[in-house]
Amino acid sequence: MKKTVQICVPLVGAMLLASPAFALEVVESKQVDATPEKTWSAVGDFCAIAEWHPAVTKCEESEADGTTQRTLTLDGGGELVEQLVERDDDAMRYTYKIVSGPLPVKDYESTISVSGNDNLSTIAWEGSFDAADGASDADAENVIRGIYTAGLDGIAKRAAGM
Repeated sequence: MKKTVQICVPLVGAMLLASPAFALEVVESKQVDATPEKTWSAVGDFCAIAEWHPAVTKCEESEADGTTQRTLTLDGGGELVEQLVERDDDAMRYTYKIVSGPLPVKDYESTISVSGNDNLSTIAWEGSFDAADGASDADAENVIRGIYTAGLDGIAKRAAGM
């Protein structure tokens, strides 16, 4: 038994050192006084982000290597290119990843979804990512949280006005 412990402890330690760092995650949600269908119609189009996010002044959709991409022109300058990973209109959600842009993140993937019933919806926006070189985890999380919060407010306003 003693030999087993001596062998296992170094093996576990080596596995912990060899495993990749855990990705950071940000999850935000907001309730909206609108049906899920109305809320999904406000947010579901991949390029509708220019209609509801205050930081996006323009969205251009394109195809690259058989995948749908959007190029976002940001308020104050800069461009962000994102690729649609998965879309499910029945489940009212889509997942995308960042291809390039000025945000302090790398390996970013995110999902926007709508759920609810009757005249009340919940919009959820969740993402996982690593902090980019030169950015702290806290800074990266704060930037993404701010993007999500502003976007959710914009979606809620747009859905309520439809």
